Amino acid sequence: MGRLFKQYLNGPRIYSCSNCRCHTSDHDEIVSKAFQGRHGRAYLFNNVVNVTLGPREDRLLITGLHTVADIYCSCCQQVLGWKYEQAFEESQKYKEGKFIIEKAKMTKEGSW
Repeated sequence: MGRLFKQYLNGPRIYSCSNCRCHTSDHDEIVSKAFQGRHGRAYLFNNVVNVTLGPREDRLLITGLHTVADIYCSCCQQVLGWKYEQAFEESQKYKEGKFIIEKAKMTKEGSW
C-alpha cells in the first residue's frame, strides 16, 4: 500500500472528520447549511479535501433523482456524506460537483 498524503488546511475555522480529526474543509467553502443527510443536518460544500469517492449510483433524495458517490475520510474510511455527480432536474443543477458532509460526521477546529 502507498503512503497516505494528507492535506492540512490553514484557515481559522476548519471542519474535520469526527472520528479521526483529519481536515475535510474550510468554513469559507460552505454553500448552504440547510441540507438533510442520512443522520440529520448536513452542509453543502464547494470543495473538500482528504476524501475518497465511492462508486457512482442513482439515488432518490428529498429533492429528486441524483447521481451521487459516497465520500469517505481518506484517513479512517468513515462515510462522511456524498458528492453530487449529476442532477436530473434543472432546478437542482447547481449541486453538481459539490459535496455534502453530514454534521454528525464532522467536528469544528480552530477559533470559532
